[in-house]
Amino acid sequence: MSGFLSLIAWSFLPNLVTGWTQTILYSILIRAGDPHPTPGTPRWAEHRRKIHIAVVTVYLLYTIYEADHDIQSTPSFYSSLGVPLTATEKEIKSRFRRLAAHFHPDKIKDSKIAADDANTYFVHLQLAQDTLTNGAKRFAYDRFGPEAVTGWQHCSSVADYVYRGFKGIVPYYTLAALSMYGFGLLGYLDWGKFERWLVLALLFLFESHAVTRPYPPVLLTMFINPFVTWFPGRQPYLQFQAITLAKKLALTLYLAFSQIGPLLTADTTSGNIVVGRGGTGTGNEEQELRKGLERLEGTVRRLDTDATNLLQLELAPFAGDEKGMGEVWRRVREWLVHNTIRSDPMVRDAMGRSLARRRTGAPVGARGTR
Repeated sequence: MSGFLSLIAWSFLPNLVTGWTQTILYSILIRAGDPHPTPGTPRWAEHRRKIHIAVVTVYLLYTIYEADHDIQSTPSFYSSLGVPLTATEKEIKSRFRRLAAHFHPDKIKDSKIAADDANTYFVHLQLAQDTLTNGAKRFAYDRFGPEAVTGWQHCSSVADYVYRGFKGIVPYYTLAALSMYGFGLLGYLDWGKFERWLVLALLFLFESHAVTRPYPPVLLTMFINPFVTWFPGRQPYLQFQAITLAKKLALTLYLAFSQIGPLLTADTTSGNIVVGRGGTGTGNEEQELRKGLERLEGTVRRLDTDATNLLQLELAPFAGDEKGMGEVWRRVREWLVHNTIRSDPMVRDAMGRSLARRRTGAPVGARGTR
């Protein structure tokens, strides 16, 4: 139900915000007394196109910020223990002992609620320590998240976790590819079709590399995490967090291809935002082309009918005269043959070479070569 409501909101909210924004900008930027562009004029349509692109862009950027905020606000096992991503088993155990000395439930003497909170937090710290000091569990946590540690009960080795993880990855991308292909057959998702498949392929390669290699991807350790941690108070991304953010970014790009892409080449000269094909996937130009071909086919049929009627009209004096009709058809065939031969490029070329070989200055009617 929430997904359906989100779809309705996505369908109507950007247009509503665009209308409000255009009205507010006109009231601010246009002096009092000056006429505002009226709906149905090219100027108004062009303003609305640009404002709509800006509104959708801001919304999509906000969705990326929201996804990043959710990741940063959810503590990882590393941040809960206060150790770096490269911490050794000895450092993790030492840090856990210091935290346990402060947060062990036996040291809480306050109310029952405080004791329950302390017990929950201590259990979380214990789970973090047990996970990060176990090589297979730490591998799984870094790549698949906490559900891999708490929910995948039958996995005990790195190979088990990788196999279990791929059982979820492959169907996800298979369904995504089939959905894109199906919508493409129905005439949707035409704008940026190549870019959509490229984004899906890059996302699959990134996730496959991130969950199967013994070390994090170089892109994450050398570029993304140094840039992220440059801002105060931000934690570096683990593999599963980077994958989550990449999927959100890919979805945002798909929405941009659908919502912003067609508007980039839209025509506003008529006073309305007319989206042509040009990679936008609306199918308007294809429909117009089909209609044009149908009109052309109808014109050819009418011309063929008129030519047949004229031919019958010309042959009307020979009606009933089989000998005369035979002579007419014989002459028509001869004309067609001679006209076809003379029109042939090879015949014309041969005649031109023959004329060029005639003797210079020969009397009219003389033939032969030198």
